[in-house]
Amino acid sequence: MTSKRLTALIVAGLVLGVVLGYAVHAGASEAAATGFAEAIGLLPFAFLRLIKMIIAPLVFATLVVGIAKMGDIATVGRVGGKALAWFIGASLISLVLGLIVVQIFEPGRALNLPLPNEGASSGMQASGMSLKGFIEHTLPISAIDAMARNEILQIVVFSLFFGTAMAALGERSRALVEVLDALAQIMLKVTGYVMNFAPLAVLGALASTVAKEGLGIIGVYGLFIGEFYLGLAILWGILIALGVLFVGPGVLRLVRGIRGPVLLAFSTASSESAYPRTLEELERFGCSNRVASFVLPVGYSFNLDGSMMYCTFAIMFIAQAYGIEVSIAQQVTMIAVLMLTSKGIAGVPRASLVVVAAALTQFNLPEAGMLLLLGIDHFLDMGRSATNVVGNSIATAVVSRWEGELQASAPARDEPTQSEVEGPELEIDVRRSNA
Repeated sequence: MTSKRLTALIVAGLVLGVVLGYAVHAGASEAAATGFAEAIGLLPFAFLRLIKMIIAPLVFATLVVGIAKMGDIATVGRVGGKALAWFIGASLISLVLGLIVVQIFEPGRALNLPLPNEGASSGMQASGMSLKGFIEHTLPISAIDAMARNEILQIVVFSLFFGTAMAALGERSRALVEVLDALAQIMLKVTGYVMNFAPLAVLGALASTVAKEGLGIIGVYGLFIGEFYLGLAILWGILIALGVLFVGPGVLRLVRGIRGPVLLAFSTASSESAYPRTLEELERFGCSNRVASFVLPVGYSFNLDGSMMYCTFAIMFIAQAYGIEVSIAQQVTMIAVLMLTSKGIAGVPRASLVVVAAALTQFNLPEAGMLLLLGIDHFLDMGRSATNVVGNSIATAVVSRWEGELQASAPARDEPTQSEVEGPELEIDVRRSNA
């Protein structure tokens, strides 16, 4: 299914779900409305099961292949270290900003929903969130056991070790890298198949919610979207300001240059669709192909600024909706966990659903809370994807500057970039005049 058609069907499912849910809420008895909500709620329930089905193989394959393809560790260590330093800083800013914005506006408080199951508890205190508990959830006893139980953080840790070892072996691991690369591509394709069911899940989620709660829930959604996009605007401002600080005022030219890729990512709700044009614009800006072709794809797995901000924003929204208090210590632990669990899933539309679902399980928050956001997640993902493109573009420019491989002037618009010239030994004189 094409992206435009899927988007149209999701919008249609959203509208139909609201209309159907309101009709039941207004015309049926409370018992009938509850029964209808439970029945149609099976659609998003099945969708969530399909999402969970792909978590373990998708995380493992994409993360391992991404690390292994970095090449010789000794060669890429310096550039990778600089890129990682920026990624960690940008990720921390994004996660903290999401926490701050959602707690300033508190969009979830208006819902005041009961816990999904009678007598259910958040489990936050029961789990203790101690250092020992964190280690138990981080270090797997068995990789197979972690995958069987969808322990995402444990899968990430194992993948980091596995991918690093494969990169160190070099040519001897090439065959396995190709197999895992094929597995990654297969899982991305499976993810695409699963997302085809999103319109039905959206219809079921909205119809179920409106049938029980009425149209008042729509106002809360509108408020949530507006506040989230305000947070994204603040994040853009911070990232651009940091770019000016480390690269110079010329970074504003880069921001103007990537308007096309950003719009593409926004309209398709996938930053992966904008990758080729983003790389081209980075080279036009003056970034060397050697640095850009390494930092940008790594950033697609390790530097998802918009997605990270959404994770903390969405998780805290769900906690607010159910009246669950999350302490400062628990929020700090959440940031540490999300710094790892958000890695390795990139370029897939609405992939943040996977991360949020895993984090809710990790912190014993109601998984049903994710259904509150399913109906509007596509519109949120559009902003997240565009933000990811901006964040990775600025990251690549900064690392190029740190490496001393950011040219003082960029090629003219009608000149080829380095990646467009055949032969690795050919060089482009970027100082040629436009004449």
